[in-house]
Amino acid sequence: MIGVAAATVLAGCAASDGESSNTSSGPLVVYSGRSEALVAELFSQFSTETGTELEVRYADSGELAALLITEGNASPADVYFSQDAGALGAVEDAGLFSALPSDITQLVDSKFRSTQDRWVATSGRARVAVYNPNLVTTVPNTIDDILDPMWKGKVGFAPTNASWQSFVTALRVVRGEDEAEQWLTAFKANEPVAYEKNSAVRDAVNIGEVSMGLINHYYLYEKIAAEGADAVTAKNHYFTGGDIGGLINVAGVGVLESSKNKDAANQLVKFLLSAQGQEYFAQKTFEYPMAAGVAAYGDLPSIEELNPPAIDLSDLKSIAKTQELLAKTGLLTK
Repeated sequence: MIGVAAATVLAGCAASDGESSNTSSGPLVVYSGRSEALVAELFSQFSTETGTELEVRYADSGELAALLITEGNASPADVYFSQDAGALGAVEDAGLFSALPSDITQLVDSKFRSTQDRWVATSGRARVAVYNPNLVTTVPNTIDDILDPMWKGKVGFAPTNASWQSFVTALRVVRGEDEAEQWLTAFKANEPVAYEKNSAVRDAVNIGEVSMGLINHYYLYEKIAAEGADAVTAKNHYFTGGDIGGLINVAGVGVLESSKNKDAANQLVKFLLSAQGQEYFAQKTFEYPMAAGVAAYGDLPSIEELNPPAIDLSDLKSIAKTQELLAKTGLLTK
């Protein structure tokens, strides 16, 4: 089910009607794969500052991508805001995005935007090994180190979570189908412990139920913000040197080619990449800002330090094949 929320602002700096063929008097329709709890406040800020009325439909990013592909040029959406680069790649592959203007694309490093300038990242998160220092003295430096028998039964993961499946998709893209299957088969043989979601993996590591877990970096920061640093035992370990375990996936945004309101749509994209929008993600979600000039949260290592694997993030669109492979190797458990 797709939830719908509308924000209407009567005062502000709305552009006058009829200034451009790309300007519509109707509300700007946003399909958002980022949750209402997370981004509604930011959308409200945009409406307040611009006078632009937003109609926002919230749902899973993959669900919304499938809806856009089904609707095609008849979609009412002006903007697609995705939690995941793979879903952006699927919509781009269907030819549904318009090219973004250079004053938008130049704000984001080329590694974190469409090679065809059809979408841009708005924030990023790194894959990490969260570990319990009371149980772990030497943390694996690569994903292949995790296959060592010393980790048998000691590693938590969230098999149905989108971020895990994006990692596996990246593994397939970088190493090929056969090597990805070999890695997953060896990982399964090491008896990893499945959890429903990343936060459950983090909490299991924190209390010593498992020694280590594979999650996104910001889950630890969320726990520290909620409970205080003194209450949290777990620590993040970052895979560096281009290891696929250090994938940086992104949330991102694109403007639909069929939009009758491209001026306002591009204005929203620029707002998400403004200092105000980027600081919102850095401070509220503990994600990496994607536009230059905004500092990452706290003691996060820089993206340059992490040196993530070089991959076209649009290629993460083949999630269905990833799920087939996970099922084949017995890792697609609930």
